[in-house]
Amino acid sequence: MTRIGLVVNPVAGLGGRVGLGGTDGQERRHRALALGARPLAGERAAAALRELRELRAGPGAGAGAGALGGAVAGPGGGRPGAEPEVVTAAGAMGADSVAAAGLTARVVYAPGAEDETSAEDTLAAVRAVVAEGVDLLLLAGGDGTARDVLTALGGAHCPVLGVPTGVKMHSAVFGVSPRAAGEVAAAWLARSGSVRLRDAEVMDRDEDELRAGRVASRLYGWLPVPDVPVRVQQRKTGSTAGAPEAVGGIAAEVAERVGDGLLALGPGSTTRAVAAALGADVSLTGVDVLALRPGRPAEVVLRDAGEEALLAAGPCWIALSPIGGQGFLLGRGNQQISPRVLRAAGGRERLLVVCTEQKLASLGGRPLLLDTGDEALDAELAGHLPVITGRRRTSLYRLTT
Repeated sequence: MTRIGLVVNPVAGLGGRVGLGGTDGQERRHRALALGARPLAGERAAAALRELRELRAGPGAGAGAGALGGAVAGPGGGRPGAEPEVVTAAGAMGADSVAAAGLTARVVYAPGAEDETSAEDTLAAVRAVVAEGVDLLLLAGGDGTARDVLTALGGAHCPVLGVPTGVKMHSAVFGVSPRAAGEVAAAWLARSGSVRLRDAEVMDRDEDELRAGRVASRLYGWLPVPDVPVRVQQRKTGSTAGAPEAVGGIAAEVAERVGDGLLALGPGSTTRAVAAALGADVSLTGVDVLALRPGRPAEVVLRDAGEEALLAAGPCWIALSPIGGQGFLLGRGNQQISPRVLRAAGGRERLLVVCTEQKLASLGGRPLLLDTGDEALDAELAGHLPVITGRRRTSLYRLTT
């Protein structure tokens, strides 16, 4: 019988939709809950486990596995794979997700106070789970959780895979979505030989660089991760806003398309430079709303807006730029632009993707990525869409999950 470990950081990603960024520290967690945030980490962990269970359920289980094909079908190229034993922590740190996925949990760690779990709980849970000799450790969290796992392992060799539930997720240890994490876990447990391990970077945002007005990541170490490039995300790479003439051209094109109206700008260096070209100073890591008026500088009407504030603002155009190196357009660092917000805005018709040609070329042909948490919406948004790269310049580029 295969044995997997699961450790969930139940507050990972809590501050995303309410516009607080990460949720490190109890004060920020309490503030997120007071603003109406709802924990999603457990649900996303359960989605990964359900995918894993379905892919190992019986003959032909790998038929719907997309890029992984038959590698996930189980030992012997399609014979049923036994349900894995899941070793985990109590309650919201893992057992609840296991139960929601229809699997059976063996609990080896219980936090002192389940509604106030800490980094110390994550460290203790990881050590207790790994001590059971798991074939793969699933961590459900964000970059902070990945750093805790790195510390807990202390150099011990244990295959690790992240279920993305945080806000930023600059690290290269996560599946591109919860279902993708389940696919990769199934492929690894199948022991088909087609999936090997690679050392993947554990990254987190560099707060010193952020205070200096730059978005950059710091490397903390490496974890061994199943190497499935299509389904495991790349690390975030540093990027610049681009040449002023390119950014100015993008800004002019955006202004013409929006006309007299509201524009919600996602986070990042590119969108901030576009806002500056429009005459406004916006946040580097938040979502701001501009009022555009032809012939006049843009006016910031909302700063660091959360989901509810964006909905209350009324119909907006939405301008986003993909994350450098990773290619994520939605679901990383901009969760406040939620499925509700996207649908209220008008979906694909009011979504403007802005990116310099240099940044687009750096993806090496890899598609732009979606992980909104709403599979129906992801399907509606997927496909080829125009990317604004300058004045009267667009490139058709593929958007997928």
